[in-house]
Amino acid sequence: MSRTEEKYVVALDIGTSKVCVLVGEVNDRGRLEIIGKGTAPMKGTRRGNIINLDQAIDAVKKAVDEAEVMAGLQIESVFVGVAGDHIRSVNSRGVVSVGGKHKEISREDIDRVIEASKSINIPAELELLHVVPREFVVDGQDGIHDPIGMTASRLEANVHIVTGARTHNQNVLTCVNKAGIAVQELVLEQLAAAETVLTVDEREMGVLLMDIGAGTTDYAVFLEGNVVHTNVLPVGAGHFTSDISVVLRTPMEDAERIKKRYGCAVASLVTQDDPIEVPTVGGRAPKILSKHELTGIIEPRAMEIAKLVYRDLEKVGLDKEIRSGVVLVGGGAEMEGMVEMVEQVFDQQARKGVPRMLGGLSDTVNGPEWAAAAGLLLWGLKNQETKVRRRQRKGLAKVADSVRAWFTAN
Repeated sequence: MSRTEEKYVVALDIGTSKVCVLVGEVNDRGRLEIIGKGTAPMKGTRRGNIINLDQAIDAVKKAVDEAEVMAGLQIESVFVGVAGDHIRSVNSRGVVSVGGKHKEISREDIDRVIEASKSINIPAELELLHVVPREFVVDGQDGIHDPIGMTASRLEANVHIVTGARTHNQNVLTCVNKAGIAVQELVLEQLAAAETVLTVDEREMGVLLMDIGAGTTDYAVFLEGNVVHTNVLPVGAGHFTSDISVVLRTPMEDAERIKKRYGCAVASLVTQDDPIEVPTVGGRAPKILSKHELTGIIEPRAMEIAKLVYRDLEKVGLDKEIRSGVVLVGGGAEMEGMVEMVEQVFDQQARKGVPRMLGGLSDTVNGPEWAAAAGLLLWGLKNQETKVRRRQRKGLAKVADSVRAWFTAN
């Protein structure tokens, strides 16, 4: 697959428990159709951070190989999701004066004011991942999303800046490169998932996106169309598994199986109390557990995750701004009762987020756990479209320069 073809987009989601790869083909209408997918268990990461490079490389290779066979092409480059407890974010502001004879805001002015917004003190161990414009202010008038062509003397930009640890990002790049693939862009997973699971109305009214992964819970708040807050909790669905394993003294593999088959996050939702056989270690006889007792292990952790996120939103003054509720994605969103638990804690409506706006084999990735990978595809498509438009603008600018030069010479 050639990067210059701009016909394919490939997403790579390196999670704590597994690696997911999706291959999308751009059809004649400019829509993405999923033509391949691959997964592989991941044992080389912890809380989103790579701790064993060789194991991580092996997992990426296996997932990529599976996707290549299904799609019938060779993957050369990917958009990679970034998550983990190393992620930091902050809101910033930039100001520039508008030059030119007619003081019309140009693309160059937009680039300058966004560049000015980056003038903040970033610790040496961190590097910029995203600078996302929230709004522009033109001569004191705020709430403007596209100021190009407007007349002004002063242009301001309010932006959301996301940073990540240099060492983590470099390890991800090394992992993917050593698997024989180039990285087109590192993308924060909350922003990627938002591309495919959130509606325009939700973004405008105010919505919280919670990605409950195995090792972390990553979340973002969108308001008036743009992201205004992002954060990461070092607690995720894997903690349900470890709680079950510790309390019941059962191996992690069995605890994971029991969680997926019988787990529930809210005790009041348990109607049938069927017995659950729990394997033990050391060749001892298995225990018999009721679903009610299992929920008693899971519910406190589910409440903890929801409350930690809510308290963070309270701290930054956004708890009352999520008027359209909460959207849950990630493997942890699949658990019965997780939506209801979030609704109880936030006193807001909540729903599971499933990928939208994709064709082809989209029915095979229609669960919350595929939200980040599917969103990376749409992010990559937008990235390619932006590059095409920029090339077209440069081409038109060259033509205009040539015409002006001809008239000047004559």
